[in-house]
Amino acid sequence: MTLTDQTATAVSTPLYIGGEVRSTPKTLSVADPGKPGAIVGSAASATTQDVADAVAAAKAAFPAWSVLTPQERAAQMAAAIEGVAAFRDEDAAILSQENGKVRMEAWVDALVFEIRWGLALSLADQVDTSTVLEPIPGAIPTRTTVRHQPLGVVTVIVPFNWPIAILGAALPHALLAGNTAIVKPPPSAPLATARFVQRIAEKLPAGVLNVVTGTDENMGALIQNEDVAKVCFTGSVGGGKRIMEMASKSLTRVTLELGGNDAAVILEDAILDDAHLDRLFAAIYDTTGQICMNAKRVYVHRSRLDEVVDGLAARLEKTKLGYGLDEGTTMGPLHSPVQKAFVDELIEEAKASGADVREFGELPGGDLAGGNFVRPAIVVDPSPDLRVVTYEQFGPVIPVLPFDTEEEAVAAANDTWGGLCGSVWTASAETANRVGSQLVCGYVWVNDHGATRLDLRAPFGGMKQSGFGREQGIEGVRAFQDSHSISHLDPEVLASMHH
Repeated sequence: MTLTDQTATAVSTPLYIGGEVRSTPKTLSVADPGKPGAIVGSAASATTQDVADAVAAAKAAFPAWSVLTPQERAAQMAAAIEGVAAFRDEDAAILSQENGKVRMEAWVDALVFEIRWGLALSLADQVDTSTVLEPIPGAIPTRTTVRHQPLGVVTVIVPFNWPIAILGAALPHALLAGNTAIVKPPPSAPLATARFVQRIAEKLPAGVLNVVTGTDENMGALIQNEDVAKVCFTGSVGGGKRIMEMASKSLTRVTLELGGNDAAVILEDAILDDAHLDRLFAAIYDTTGQICMNAKRVYVHRSRLDEVVDGLAARLEKTKLGYGLDEGTTMGPLHSPVQKAFVDELIEEAKASGADVREFGELPGGDLAGGNFVRPAIVVDPSPDLRVVTYEQFGPVIPVLPFDTEEEAVAAANDTWGGLCGSVWTASAETANRVGSQLVCGYVWVNDHGATRLDLRAPFGGMKQSGFGREQGIEGVRAFQDSHSISHLDPEVLASMHH
């Protein structure tokens, strides 16, 4: 009996508001992207009143939570995450079914949250640091202390692809800074995330951490309620624009971590041994291509084009498309039928243009026939104006484009709407720094690329339409605070100014 059979319609998650579990008259049915017609479970579907209650609960909890020292909050947060690792296998099985990705990736999803939580807590002593501006005789008679204050109630909205890990880039920093929070898991894959967050919320004071699931149309209060100080959203560019427009009504501030069209630039002297090609392959095809910071365009010096294409092809020939929980599966389905249709369209368009399109693997049959599976593909030397180059594919297809000069490669890499991440592949550290510093994006890897290679201590976020604001590290904490100045008049300095 597969885990799907055991848990079909059995996994159900409630809302968690103000320290209490709450059921709802309506529920969200969560479909299995690998098995047409199969249901993984159901999640509570919040009404507008439920959402308003969550905001009210977070607001009520804010004064007592924010008045604690960062060290006191960190101690409570450390206790709250104790024991969650024991559920990692269980969470991974559920996440694999509702998301579609392979079990190991789902397992790592929860692990990354735990790592990010711990790294955030290590910043406790930096949260309340202050700067003192001394009086200037004859000019400024005040001694001013500049500190930081938490914002209040914050909403964290996460996407389907790495929901628990991505939550870890913002939630612990928000709580450590002294804010209270409402987490909104993705409506198409809410189960593992809701269960995970509730376990932590139950160990924190009531209202400090709340979980609300449901359809997007009832979620306006998480963004537009005047008691919500900030929204942290990870998702598509279109979604980010809608969030920003809604937030403008109440002047709610936003951090937006949106899509990317990341370029990997492989220079003439790049090292292309098995280890480097393995890293490039993972950077493109992990999570069936559904990661915002995956490589989406590969620019290769013309003299090395065949090596890169052949190296990727050799790895794709070993791809086993299948169910995420099945032994031996290396690539699961895309998350939604809409995304499958879009990626299929990009591949067909590239073929129709006359580009060299190479597809690999076999579509699974049986109870997986008709699932959201796409054969992974390489598009060799396509026209740069094809959508497979200009759009974020968010699927297992990559354009590989040759270039002749470094300047040409940098110009091509930057000629896009996005600016999330990029990478430079070269044997020279000097060249890597020179080229990397010219890439217009928030994060650059050298001889590497991808979510699993992110330094979780460094600020992360995009440029251009990939969003704005930064997560992780002390900058990620500051994103949930405002600077606050207190000035004291110095009578002696004031007196000297009058003479």
